[in-house]
Amino acid sequence: MAETAMTPPGNAVTRSTKDLTRAAVSGWLGTAMEFMDFQLYSLAAAIVFNQIFFPEASPAIALIAAMATYGVGYVARLAGAVYFGRMGDRIGRRKVLFITIALMGGSTTLIGVLPTYQMIGIMAPVLLVVLRLIQGFGAGAEIAGATVMLAEYAPVKRRGLVASLVSLGTNSGTLAASALWALLLAVLSEEQLLSWGWRLPFLLSFVLMIFAVWIRRNVKESPVFEARADVVDGVALSRAEVESATTEPVLQTALKQRKGKAFFLALTLRFGQAGNSGLIQTFLVGYIATTLAMDRALATEAIMWGSIAGFVTVPVIGMLGDRFGRRTMYTVLSLLTIAFAFPMMLMITSGSTAGLLFGMIAGLNLGVLGLFALESVTMAELFGSRTRFTQLALTKEIGGILATAIGPVIAASLTALTGSWWPIAAMLVVYSTITLVAARLSPETVGRDLVRLEDAV
Repeated sequence: MAETAMTPPGNAVTRSTKDLTRAAVSGWLGTAMEFMDFQLYSLAAAIVFNQIFFPEASPAIALIAAMATYGVGYVARLAGAVYFGRMGDRIGRRKVLFITIALMGGSTTLIGVLPTYQMIGIMAPVLLVVLRLIQGFGAGAEIAGATVMLAEYAPVKRRGLVASLVSLGTNSGTLAASALWALLLAVLSEEQLLSWGWRLPFLLSFVLMIFAVWIRRNVKESPVFEARADVVDGVALSRAEVESATTEPVLQTALKQRKGKAFFLALTLRFGQAGNSGLIQTFLVGYIATTLAMDRALATEAIMWGSIAGFVTVPVIGMLGDRFGRRTMYTVLSLLTIAFAFPMMLMITSGSTAGLLFGMIAGLNLGVLGLFALESVTMAELFGSRTRFTQLALTKEIGGILATAIGPVIAASLTALTGSWWPIAAMLVVYSTITLVAARLSPETVGRDLVRLEDAV
């Protein structure tokens, strides 16, 4: 049996079901590794880094500093998005994905052997930031590459479902990281955790990197990339080469289209998922442990169970997007998140363990994982194949900087200033409202021919 990408007649590039499976596993593993690495870091930043790398600051200032080191990685992700995105559009998706996974895995492993502040003083947080920047540089194009690869491999009628596997990769990484931290918090004493236990999750990520690289050795290039009209002998023609070598209408149409509208729509669609993720998966973990003074294992347990529930949420949302359209599902999930924001925070701050768990699990699945399942395919469909990798990577990383990275720092500052939880709920509402408006302004992209070089709008 062969699955055929959506390609022009006479220019079809086919891939077998086995090829599709390999691409899916490769994308899932790479994205799992990216999010495992970043979630390991974000949880460490919220739970122990304030004591290990910023021990001389007050608890509130140390938490803000730890969140800031979490955020600097997003600056490097932007640089990686530009560099590797352009490379992926020019020489193919497959080659780039080897480089990105090596950078992510290597830097994450090295975090596990870093000396602490007590050992070398100020150089400890400096080295932490350096490794965080390297980690981010590789991660800047990893999820974009995996998203593009899966969307371009998928049969058109199941594109939402297949592309949502990228979101399952993020879910798997989040689950693995949360489970590791939950285990460490359960079995280690405070002294053991701060002295050596915090290193174990970072060192274990090396195993996943080796497995992911091995899988990617056998993945074929994206059929859409190979079918592009501007690709010759596996390399895309430059703009100057296209302009001087051909007057073919399909190429000229792509070159003449004014860019920007699809990018802006994708960026604003990204705000809900990215902003909500930074608040729920990063900031609330530290807020629950420090400000609410509750058992810090509760937050990691909630993220873990929420990630498990996501294994149902993500494919279901992917299938519903194929059935009812991307715009409809974006609208539904955004409205539900807006309605749930304040009740969620009431549950989390109620002092009830059950309320905290339910609030975080529901919030994670509605406002983060559900939107991510849609984002994985919608962004790929909005962009033309000539610049899809670059634009998708930039959209994700600029959205990450503006929402995911800056959000926890703003939330830490606002909650410290007001002494209340309501700024967190208000930020969830704002992020989700931006995505809701973007969804209503976007075109429906279900079934779009991904070989087309121009953007959807």
